[in-house]
Amino acid sequence: MEFEINGDLVSLPEKLRHASLLDVIRDHFGLKGTKFGCGRGLCGACTVHVDGLATRSCQMTPASVAGSSIVTIEGLVDGGRLHPVQKAWISERVPQCGYCQPGQIMTAVAFLRHSPSPSDADIRATMSGNLCRCGTYPRIRAAVARAARDAGHD
Repeated sequence: MEFEINGDLVSLPEKLRHASLLDVIRDHFGLKGTKFGCGRGLCGACTVHVDGLATRSCQMTPASVAGSSIVTIEGLVDGGRLHPVQKAWISERVPQCGYCQPGQIMTAVAFLRHSPSPSDADIRATMSGNLCRCGTYPRIRAAVARAARDAGHD
């Protein structure tokens, strides 16, 4: 069973076929940025990209993503440079405890790829599927809006 993770083609042993993709990402590949939150796909802490789409990794198995391209928060860095959404997160001082932030960022990146000039209502609706126990929602929305604005200046 093979798939791509952060640009590398990987092969998994058959015994991991039905494990959660989240567990495989964290425990087999050692990519700890993707977080376990609720285990039910409701909070968004485990969000990764599967073929470019924001996906809850706790609800997927490696077997279900065979042949796909997976990107985790670690895979957003390009040549040592932060992704524009990560830069916006820093500029807007989004993180408080930081636990939910990788999932928030992965959702925002996928969203902005398909909606490069979103309204505040669009941002609010899309990001509402990711929970933040610290309540940094206004800063999250500001960072997504900043990333969208800044992308127009590249």
